[in-house]
Amino acid sequence: MPDELLERLRKFRTEYFPAHRQEFASLIEQGQTPKTLFLGCSDSRIVPYLLTGTGPGDLFILRNVGAIVPPYDGSYGIHGTAAGIEFAVMQLKVSRIVVCGHSHCGAVRSAYEGVPKEAINLNAWLDLIKEALLPVQQTPEALRRVEQRSIVLQLERLMDYPMVRELVEKKELTLHGWYYVIEDGEVQVFDVTAGKFIPASYADNCGTGPYLDDHFDGDKTHAE
Repeated sequence: MPDELLERLRKFRTEYFPAHRQEFASLIEQGQTPKTLFLGCSDSRIVPYLLTGTGPGDLFILRNVGAIVPPYDGSYGIHGTAAGIEFAVMQLKVSRIVVCGHSHCGAVRSAYEGVPKEAINLNAWLDLIKEALLPVQQTPEALRRVEQRSIVLQLERLMDYPMVRELVEKKELTLHGWYYVIEDGEVQVFDVTAGKFIPASYADNCGTGPYLDDHFDGDKTHAE
């Protein structure tokens, strides 16, 4: 039986790589200088390079179940996502962080319905979504609202990372919340002034937030 993954590896080496050899050589010689940290869900339907029209060297990508930002204080243990955030901000000096959630998120549904008790790591991880859950019946609209609330929650958690907050307040780093509606092929961006997600097709920016510029220590604006 053919090994599909092996065939794709061979195709990359013989077809894609030769056409982009110089691009990869430059990334070795000059090093990586991505401007954007893309923190997204591990869902197989989310393809960051397709959504953003980017290529090798453009995005520093972190992915996990639910596009969750773990607490900076380490209360949920040492986590690779937290280390990746610190690396992107302090070592790579990215100027943007995108948190990208999506419709039909299995993590959000699992936070409501539970997972097998043997999945002790997943159970603990999903606790980090519970703050975004709504005490309502699981209708499609309710799940959509929770999926969006979770994105804003992660933006707020990013502001608990001192190196992130410092650069955001200096306007050297911007945070962006994206909600990818898989069935429509539309990315909605969080606009902190409007207090809601707006389709990118008619938004005037790629997302703002999580707080108004002059209220970092004031009230937090959540997605409705």
